[in-house]
Amino acid sequence: MPAIPDTKGEDMVTTGSRQYALGLLLAVFALNFMDRQILAILLQPIKEDLHLSDAQLGLLSGFAFALFFTTVGIPLAQWADRGKRRRIIAGSLAVFSGMTALCGLATNFWQLALARTGVGVGEAGTNPASHSIIADLYPMAGRSTAMAVFALGPHVGLVLGFVWGGWANQWYGWRVAFLAAGLPGLLLAAVLHWTLREPARGHADGVSVRVKEPPSLAAVCRGIWAQHSLRHVFAGATLASFLVYSVLTWLPAALARTHHMGTGAIGLALALIVGVAGGAGTYLGGRLADALAHRGEVWRVRIVALGLVAGTPWWIGACFAETPAAMLSWLILPGMLLGLFIGPTFAIVQALVDVRSRAVAAAILLFVFNLVGLGLGPLAVGALSDLLEPRWGVDSLRFALLIVVPISLWGACHYARAGRTLGADLARVAASQGWADASGPVPIFIPLSREPCLDGSSSAERRVDSRHRGPFQP
Repeated sequence: MPAIPDTKGEDMVTTGSRQYALGLLLAVFALNFMDRQILAILLQPIKEDLHLSDAQLGLLSGFAFALFFTTVGIPLAQWADRGKRRRIIAGSLAVFSGMTALCGLATNFWQLALARTGVGVGEAGTNPASHSIIADLYPMAGRSTAMAVFALGPHVGLVLGFVWGGWANQWYGWRVAFLAAGLPGLLLAAVLHWTLREPARGHADGVSVRVKEPPSLAAVCRGIWAQHSLRHVFAGATLASFLVYSVLTWLPAALARTHHMGTGAIGLALALIVGVAGGAGTYLGGRLADALAHRGEVWRVRIVALGLVAGTPWWIGACFAETPAAMLSWLILPGMLLGLFIGPTFAIVQALVDVRSRAVAAAILLFVFNLVGLGLGPLAVGALSDLLEPRWGVDSLRFALLIVVPISLWGACHYARAGRTLGADLARVAASQGWADASGPVPIFIPLSREPCLDGSSSAERRVDSRHRGPFQP
């Protein structure tokens, strides 16, 4: 099947269109994560209402969602590498928003599991296509920052999910919280479909791919496996996500059981720690990766490894805390570092694959990332909690979390090993794609004129690029 050219707006990539596209995709990711994680703040009332075990709650939070989220994501990403990405994103957004609302109508475990499966199917189509669009808008020298801005979506979504979910549950019950969480996405889907301007594929790298067929899935997988740095980035991101989804899913229930906090107070506290402080850390991770890369590409992964190591002792301290104030205090630093790995990881993956297979590469990352992290993380913690409950009672959950926390050190080791060959891998891919090899940071929002050149860039963009070339800027 020949590639379908993306022509809407590709000859006019300006500062405003970049910012607007990034803002829309950030909003989609925020709703994606709100609808995914609102279940976490509602686990305890759902457990009491539907009489579920922790293992069942872990299955709902993780595997029931992740199995379809990961498997459906790859064919949707293949479609995104050929067709109109904005249509895929808008349609997927409408599906997962509608299924989130249906979660509020469930009356038993299997109905809720089916609705959560639908949420996973819908959310599978948004991220890979979004990664592809952002990579075509921003050159490598500023791509970690752009991806970090995009990665603020989970933090915004957590603020919305925890605050709204916590207080809505106290005021109206968990069913109303689900119903209201799903409605805004239907409106955003229409706005995105009619207003998002897609860049041409390869625009930021000066590559024209209009008539080229994307590589096969097998070829993309072989290309990923062949690169030492990319294999370790995948492994490190998977282990980091295992920790992230484990703590995000079970921290609210741990605070409720061990420290007897209400869902409203828990939602507000975690919104500030994981949402606000965590969002600042995620953005900082992308900025630092781009800023330090001129010293060597190894810093794109080294900063992630340092963040994973730095947060570990604080997670352990939070698990042992005896009061809610102490536990929340211990959570501030690791909460800030929770998403630091996302921006650099997304940018590296997009840089080390063919521009025609960026959505598929992102989907493969998310497949491993979420099947292990999201699928097994919450389930493992829930099963451990059930196993420890006869001995530790209500404290079984925080001891289950304590067992999985050191996995972050394992992830840090993989990011450190990725740094050994990252620079060589980036240079080799640049040469194979015909991109110029240069260095230096580029600002995320480049001032552009509206005078287009023949390849779609503006004259002002070329002036800026000539002063601030990155390793993948032509």
